[in-house]
Amino acid sequence: MAAETSQTLDRGLKVLEQLADAPEGLTVPEISAALGVNRTVVYRILATLEQHGLIRRDAGGRTRLGLGALQLARRAHPLVRDAAVPCLRRLAEETGATAHLTIVDGLDALAVAVAEPTWTDYHVAYRVGSRHALEQGAAGLAILTARRVRAGLDPAVPYVHVPGDGHRSAPGIAAAVPALAGVEASVGVLSFSELDSERFGPRVAEAALELAETLGGGPVVPAQRDEPAASVRVR
Repeated sequence: MAAETSQTLDRGLKVLEQLADAPEGLTVPEISAALGVNRTVVYRILATLEQHGLIRRDAGGRTRLGLGALQLARRAHPLVRDAAVPCLRRLAEETGATAHLTIVDGLDALAVAVAEPTWTDYHVAYRVGSRHALEQGAAGLAILTARRVRAGLDPAVPYVHVPGDGHRSAPGIAAAVPALAGVEASVGVLSFSELDSERFGPRVAEAALELAETLGGGPVVPAQRDEPAASVRVR
């Protein structure tokens, strides 16, 4: 027997998920079409969300996530970090590189969990709370690549490899974490020396799937491919 649910709450949460995937905002007609309900229903949902600061509407009629949504997301950071650390520790030990979980915070990539290898003579020091532009480094580029894939602009790739001109000149490999409703995230590794993408790229992609299961509460089945998996290499 299916659990009883609230249709109104379900629609409100779907609106927040849609807005999280639309940094440029959405109009009422766009939200109405996505939900499959009339505009009167959408206006009621938006009015409730706006009262709680979860969305904001600009003079041009577009709706975006509000500060209330950002505050909720920031309160969840410690929970995400605690859940991610075991996976990141395994990744760091296996690759000998600093492993990290990065999420989108506005226009930036924000590190919310980091694990360093214990057996290396030296490794990249990367702190929780470190941020940089999404366009800089493998972590943010993996997220941007995933956006283009969702929009149907690019084919799916398992990971992004940035050689020595990556974040603060550190080579990096990162993979987007799939199937997290309303959250854009990536798992990656950073190293002082060049990383073997053919060796470590698949392991990073595997860690991203593992984290998706841990944080999303269910198994994520990777897409089946008949041809060898491709990757993005940024020079």
